Amino acid sequence: MKSVEKCLTILLTVVFTAVLMTACGNKEVQETTQQTNQSNSEDTSSGNSKETGDEAKNPVTLTTVSMFGGTDPNAGNYQAINEQFLKDNSYITLEDDSQSSDQDWKTKIAADFAVGNEPDVIQYFTDANASDVLAADKFVTIDEIRAEYPDYAKDTLDTALKAAANPDGVKRAVPTTGYWEGLFCNKDLFDQYGLDLPTDWDKMLKAIDTFKANGIVPIAVSLNNVPHYWVEFLMLSAAGPESYATVPAEAPEDWVKGLSMFKTLRDMGAFPEDTDTIDNDLAGELFKNKQAAMQLDGSWYAGGIPDQDNTVVVAFPVIPEGKAEFGAMVGGISSGFYITKKAWDDPDKREAAVKFVMAHTNKESVAKYWGGNGQAACAVEPVDNMTPLGISGLNYSSTATSISAPTDSRLSQEAYNTLIAGVVGVSTGNIDPAELLDEVLSLNARK
Repeated sequence: MKSVEKCLTILLTVVFTAVLMTACGNKEVQETTQQTNQSNSEDTSSGNSKETGDEAKNPVTLTTVSMFGGTDPNAGNYQAINEQFLKDNSYITLEDDSQSSDQDWKTKIAADFAVGNEPDVIQYFTDANASDVLAADKFVTIDEIRAEYPDYAKDTLDTALKAAANPDGVKRAVPTTGYWEGLFCNKDLFDQYGLDLPTDWDKMLKAIDTFKANGIVPIAVSLNNVPHYWVEFLMLSAAGPESYATVPAEAPEDWVKGLSMFKTLRDMGAFPEDTDTIDNDLAGELFKNKQAAMQLDGSWYAGGIPDQDNTVVVAFPVIPEGKAEFGAMVGGISSGFYITKKAWDDPDKREAAVKFVMAHTNKESVAKYWGGNGQAACAVEPVDNMTPLGISGLNYSSTATSISAPTDSRLSQEAYNTLIAGVVGVSTGNIDPAELLDEVLSLNARK
């Protein structure tokens, strides 16, 4: 009897142990399954968060064109920015066709736009050189782009965007660099005679009188060869940017007032005695050799000035009763990056095109394109080893209150040549400035 009970006890123990082991095994399996499911869930969640990256975007191929090709000094900068752009946006591929902007290239671009073969993004002219391409009406305006991408062109100076507007006044292109014209001064001569820099007309007149009395030419200029910088600034100062930029049928009173200042300055002895016979190179040597105190010229002139430490650039002083604001500058920004409607209307290309333009027009890229020469379209910092004169030019151009294109950008060649040829006569009083301007505008109307 006891042996039977003992056997029954052993059997029950075995069964209980088996049941217990099975239960534990099931629990482990259940826990393992739960852990696996949780892990899978976390992986899936993590994977979904990565879908916001490049791998979540559809592959995009942008067709791009620029003038930074061939031997252009900025060709290397353009390619380097492109390479970084592709690293930062792995889903984008570029098909770039950048070339030197010669006449054949311009003809090809115009033909491509005419037949519907325009690229997605193009760096192209903004002035009258773009007339054929603009006529195709295939660019998106900056206002349209900013409505969806508010940060578009956020680093670009407002004055630069206005200067890069197309002839119809619409802003479509985001610029990188341009050039400026300004009043160069030998500051050491001003300091020597205790003079303030000519930042207003009274200071200009005092400087002219003082330098003339001390045997120094106040203003280096060749009125028979290159007087156009003075034509531009005197008319801009008198008329203000808006009136200066128009081309009326008859001579405006403000234009006449500006040109009349040539005689006032000549009568004061502001110009070299032989200003009617010397050429522009000799006028420049007078300034470089400290025989003259001031010279109006362009940003390209700065690099050739020997004394980079004691030469500065200042804004042209406003003439009496002039309508320009101090800081009104003559300069040019004749190209910029456009986005075409072809790219804008493509849901995948739109953002890619915006990113591309912003990559080339942010202040870091503009600083590379600028390199210390001319006008930067963004507020940039001085480059390494930049001279005091270079920094002065940067500060001058960066604080311009307006940027106006030079006179020859609005007049026919014949009309412009007539204007320039008449400057000596206006300065001596032999030619009436109103009559000269009427003749100029009449010639221009025939173009």
